[in-house]
Amino acid sequence: MVSIKGGRKRAVTGVVSTLTAGLALGAFALSGTANGATETAEAAGAGKHVKPTIVLEHGAFADGSSWNGVIADLRADGYPVVAAANPLRGPASDAAALRTVLDHVKGPKILVGHSYGGNVISEAATDDPEVKALVYVAAFLPAPGESALELTNKYPGSTLPDALDPVTYKQADGTTATDLYIQQDKFRHQFAADVPAGQAALMAAEQRPIAQAALEEKATSAAWKTKPSWDIVTTQDLNIPAAVQRFMAKRAHAHTTEVAASHSVAVSHPHLVADVIERAARATVR
Repeated sequence: MVSIKGGRKRAVTGVVSTLTAGLALGAFALSGTANGATETAEAAGAGKHVKPTIVLEHGAFADGSSWNGVIADLRADGYPVVAAANPLRGPASDAAALRTVLDHVKGPKILVGHSYGGNVISEAATDDPEVKALVYVAAFLPAPGESALELTNKYPGSTLPDALDPVTYKQADGTTATDLYIQQDKFRHQFAADVPAGQAALMAAEQRPIAQAALEEKATSAAWKTKPSWDIVTTQDLNIPAAVQRFMAKRAHAHTTEVAASHSVAVSHPHLVADVIERAARATVR
């Protein structure tokens, strides 16, 4: 790990050690101009520096608005941004949904995943030559055969099970399934302890549930094995223990940033997250 120095003159607080909405359209939200990818391609043809499209994938108990602060920074620096809507049904089906977004956005891309979104980008980016780098934000980096639940329990520290609010329902085929929410009165402490109370209350009300089966589904591929990766490790995380995050980052040989932040680091430290994403973009797209 190395320290972030120089570069953008933004206040970045709480760093322990560092190397760490738009218009709804179909399955995703566009931030900036709708023809951002076309403009990027034209810039490449004119010999200008190409800025890749940043594709953001949120995780469980969140939605695309969790990236708002990050999007604002990226747009200010001229990056096209797409915040994808994650169905939160299972890594394989969610990755298929994300690939429809990736196929729609032309040109080089940086793929960013928060939390369970890490499972999704790891699978969606496999064998996609236009995805130049992966950025994991308090996220899972599963190897084939591993699940989010298995990784969470690899080291102690997660208090998520006691904060969950499971909802079981009957599906169209007559079988039952369970969606998981975080209890609203426990949401801030569990998920967003360093986010202002009013904002955390809105996040709790707006949270999207994840299928319990999604956390148990095993990964089938891992794009981080072949693509350069960056990882933001959150040391005050009560969902994915820091020890688990460090294990996955080390295994992936990721450029790692550690920050004293909650699981909702994209909300509490958007400048830091945007800086790491732009670092990945500059390092991999010329």
